[in-house]
This record gives sequence, C-alpha cells and structure tokens, in this order.
Amino acid sequence: MPLMTAKEYIDSLRKLNTRVYMFGEKIDNWVDHPMIRPSINCVAMTYALAQDPRYEDLMTATSNLTGHKINRFTHLHQSADDLVKKVKMQRLLGQKTASCFQRCVGMDAFNAVYSTTYEIDEKYGTQYHENLKKFLIYVQDNDLTVDGAMTDPKGDRSKAPHQQADPDLFVHVVERRSDGIVVCGAKAHQTGSINSHWHIFMPTIAMGEADRDWAVSFACPSDAEGMYMIYGRQSCATRKLEECGAIDGGNATPGGQAALAELDHVFIPNEYIFLNGEYEFAGMMVERFAGYHRQSYGGCKVGVGDVVIGAAALAAEYNGVEKASHIKDKLIEMTHLNETLYSCGVACSCEGCPTKAGNYQIDLLLANVCKQNITRFPYEIVRLAEDIAGGLMVTMPSQKDFSSDTVVGRNGETIGDICHKYFAGRPDVSTEDRQKIMRFLENMCLGAAAVGYRTESLHGAGSPQAQRIMIARQGNIQGKKELAKTIAGISKEEE
Repeated sequence: MPLMTAKEYIDSLRKLNTRVYMFGEKIDNWVDHPMIRPSINCVAMTYALAQDPRYEDLMTATSNLTGHKINRFTHLHQSADDLVKKVKMQRLLGQKTASCFQRCVGMDAFNAVYSTTYEIDEKYGTQYHENLKKFLIYVQDNDLTVDGAMTDPKGDRSKAPHQQADPDLFVHVVERRSDGIVVCGAKAHQTGSINSHWHIFMPTIAMGEADRDWAVSFACPSDAEGMYMIYGRQSCATRKLEECGAIDGGNATPGGQAALAELDHVFIPNEYIFLNGEYEFAGMMVERFAGYHRQSYGGCKVGVGDVVIGAAALAAEYNGVEKASHIKDKLIEMTHLNETLYSCGVACSCEGCPTKAGNYQIDLLLANVCKQNITRFPYEIVRLAEDIAGGLMVTMPSQKDFSSDTVVGRNGETIGDICHKYFAGRPDVSTEDRQKIMRFLENMCLGAAAVGYRTESLHGAGSPQAQRIMIARQGNIQGKKELAKTIAGISKEEE
C-alpha cells in the first residue's frame, strides 16, 4: 500500500470505534471535535510532508524488513545517519506545526522493543521478536500511527507494582490463556493516543521477580474492546469551543493532546505479545525507549522553539521595539539556547551504534544530557518570549470585544472601536495582526500548545531526575578518576 495522504489518514480515523470521553460524556464524532481536531491536524502533517518531494529524504526511508518505501515514523534506524535524519525530520515538523505531532513515541517504541525482543528470544527461545517484526511490517505497509504507551499512573511511588493497594495502577496480566493474555490497568499522559490506529504498551520501570505479571509489552488496536480514552484537559483549550475562538484559541491549529488510556480486561492475542513475565528485560526496554525518546526532544522541541523565537521577534516588531539592543540580545540568547538543544540531539545521534538486533541505538549518555537541557532551556526561551511580548499577551480583551458593535462612547464608539484604538501598535500593522501574535504566544507559552512545548519539555520522556540517574550510570566517573590519577602520577600503591 502506498504512503497515506493527510486526508486518507483523517478518513481512516473515522473508521475506528475508538471510545473517547471528555467532560464526563462520550464524544461520538471526536475526529471533528474543535478541541481534538487541532492535534489530528498535527499528525496529518506527518503524512502531508511525506508526500512532498522537497522533504522525501527526511520524511521517508526504505524498510529493512520489506524493501518498500515507508514513512520514517515507522522505520527501524539502520545507521547513525538515520538517527540524524530522525532529529532533522522532527525539527522540520515542529516548525510546521508549532506543536507535538505525536508519532515520535511509536517510532521510539518500535526501535526499543525491536532490540529488546531480540535479546529476550536469544535467552528464552521465545517468539517475541518475530511477533514485533510481523506487526511492524503491517504498520509500515499501511502507514499507521502507533502510540507508544509507557507511563503508568504508579499510585504510591514508594512501592513496587505488586505492592500497590490497587494492582491496576500498573498495567498487568490478569489471565493467561493458550491463545493470549487478558490485561488490565491504564497508561497516563498518552500523547496522541486518541489519534492513533494502534498502541504499543511497555513497562514503565525496571521490575523484580514479584512483579512478573506487570512485566508485559504488547500491541492492541486503539478501538479494542475494553479500551477507553479520557481526554486530558489543557489550559485555555476550551477557547476553541467559542464562536469567535480562532484568534483567542491561538490563531491557527497547533495543539497536541494527551489522554488516560484504560484497559478493562482487554484480550491480547499471542501474535501481539512482546514481553510476558520476563521481568529482567523490563528495565532494558524502559532504558532504550527513554534514550530514543530523549533524543527526539532534541528535534521536535527545537522546531517548536524556532516558531516561538519567530513569534517573539514579530511581537517586538509590532510593538515597535525591534531595534532596541536588549530585544536583539534576548533573541540571540533564545537562538543560542535552541541551537544548543539541537546540537545535543544531533550529537547523540552521530554517536549511535548498532544493537544485537541490527537497528541503531543513540548514545545513551548524550541522549540524557540532551533531555536534561530540554527540561531547562525551553523555560528560559518562553520567559524571554513573554518578556519581549509584554503584559498585553495575558491582559488583552477577547475577540468578541474586538468584534463588538455595542455602543458605549459619547460619540457612538463601540466596544470594538475602543479596543482597536487603544490596542494599536505600529500604524503599519493592523490591530488584528497584533492580536493574533499575542494570542499565539500566549498559547505557546501558557495555553494548550504549551503542554506540547514548555510542560512536556520538563516531564516528557521522564522527569529531570530520571535523566540525572541515567547520567550518573553512564557518566563513568570511575574512568574519569583513573584519567586524573594517571596524569597526576598517583599509583595504585600510593592510593
């Protein structure tokens, strides 16, 4: 099957019976819901750019499984060059959507599960790797969007999965049958889950023998019987429901989405199981997925950062202060921070190496350094953007006020007239354009789009502490001590 177009992707979602709930009610036509559709449009961009000859080298690849041309989001990385192209593709899509485009999680899951299942089969003689390959060929041939589901609700963080008061706080096997398993539980903060055709579930932490039933990985369709999605509320998201919500909602269509995906006794056939009780491999799968996903942030968040920097520069122009030295300096600092993040994403890719399974893995230390910086720099970029834009970004009247014909002035001025008069900037810039850029920045820095930029930069792919733990593991302090001792002339006997 050829690569899907953006329209074909959106039409394919209509064929699913995905159960979506929002504000306590079932949403039947979730594809066209004004709060959800912007995130679907972002995923659709991954299909649209793959059809554009200008971006073919970044957006497509040749499958090592079939030899067919596929969307890079369904690809198994075959070289360090593939890893670099992944980061460049993500930056491009961040620039085009100004949001989270949601297919990275599945791509990172494919690669992590692929190499891990190879090593599980090597030890136990299982068929998980073949299961994954067959599933991935199906995904590639049909150009599907797959959500990578890792984050469990976790409950009491001081306790292991088997110690929780409610066993469902981590996804687990409740029944093993000859033809498959039955699972219960949920995955939280699932970026793009509603917009996906399938899900790959993975453990969220390393596990011990007592957690055997929680050491499980599998694929299931998004509309599987017993699977439910509860849409996560985001700041300012309901503005898209307003009659005049285009400008107040952020002007265009950027917006990611996250949901709680619940599994209520969902049956998983044997052919879609990738881990089933081999608890000692749970940590490997988590670590590899986290490494790939932390690399991803060196591309996607940089692309969104490009748009934030551009919007801040426009706000400065519309305010008439673009020539001020301190404005120029702030834009330089924003660019410096953004390009530093990109450098980390490229560096961990260039240092990639092959796994036993043959696909390429990034340098884990540098990937964690990349993500550690991303927990910090976007916050500074946003702070500087808000500084440049000014307080109007969060105090401007609504679009209804700007459009109002209610007369309030002595000379017949309407509320709209007053708003346009007092919120004008440069005379050669329309008040509406100034409105648009201010609302856009508000949405990027504080609103629904900020979930896919600022807040996700902190918590996506693990908390800052999770990266610091990995940096400590990968940092080889002992080796560095040996370097210092050698140069300082300290022998083992003297020590």
